[in-house]
Amino acid sequence: MTPAELSRTVLRSVRGAVEEQELSVPVPARIVVRPAPRPGCGDYASNVALQLAKPAGRPAREVAEILRKRLAGRPGIARVEIAGPGFLNFTLGDEAQVALVREVLAQGSGYGDRSDRTNLGARRARTAEAGSADDSGAGSSAREVVVAEALARIEVAAGAPDRSCAPPVPHPPELVALLARLGSDEARWVLLRPAAHDPVRVPERPVQRESNPRFRVQYAHARARALLRNAGELGFSGESGDVGQGAPAGRTLQGLLTLLATYPSAIEAAARLRAPDRIVRHLEATADAFFRWHDDFPPLPVGEQKPLAVHRARLALAEAAGTVLANGLRLLGISAPEYL
Repeated sequence: MTPAELSRTVLRSVRGAVEEQELSVPVPARIVVRPAPRPGCGDYASNVALQLAKPAGRPAREVAEILRKRLAGRPGIARVEIAGPGFLNFTLGDEAQVALVREVLAQGSGYGDRSDRTNLGARRARTAEAGSADDSGAGSSAREVVVAEALARIEVAAGAPDRSCAPPVPHPPELVALLARLGSDEARWVLLRPAAHDPVRVPERPVQRESNPRFRVQYAHARARALLRNAGELGFSGESGDVGQGAPAGRTLQGLLTLLATYPSAIEAAARLRAPDRIVRHLEATADAFFRWHDDFPPLPVGEQKPLAVHRARLALAEAAGTVLANGLRLLGISAPEYL
């Protein structure tokens, strides 16, 4: 279950409470569901009861209890709890985690992409060509051009009309020189990573080690692809299922799953705020979470151990993480290498 699906489920519960006159409030257009603020608070949380309390003329915890009863036991939701003044905390069931991995793998390169997927390959080719001009004389700065190119892709992925047939913006000499000195991937990452109000810090040369966030994200993708190749050599493939982690490691797993689930909303936020750095930071967090989970719970069998169902499930999760990393890198105009 993704945050968007959970949000729709909560919205249906509000609508049901209004229709059955348990609540007398205007039904909101949408309900915000966010990752839980800290461990022990479930997987996701919503302040919808606090928002509805005043128009309902009732205490927020009372509103929360009405919604909790309606949401408890819904498919994909293992537990609903009320916290503080009336927050709803949701713990998802194992089937929701399996469904998320299955959804990412089923959608593949289209996961998080709300655009018209007709002729998707042709559209991506046109978009790539639109970012390849290197004529001099443009009035825009290197940063402005790279941000505009990334936003064009991000906005289309978020559902805006495709404008990839528009004439490309010529690359100013500053950008041409930076691309030549650092390489396309590093130059674009350096220009896209800072928030709009932060300065750009240009390195002397690209660093190919894990201290470089761009390299770390690309390496995480390459590592996920290597796991698939190695599993193929061992004669097995990934299959969504129970990854076999107990409660002590739940936060490691949930952190990665939450980042995979919230990738589509990161695209929407980046488009709405015109902030490609939102996707950069989401990819960095995803790569870090992938490595933490992977290091503690390797997807491949060790030594003479035979591949088990848990290895297939972990391999599927690794592939899903690699899929999200590749999709995000493509939106930024940065390569997702198979080997590093």
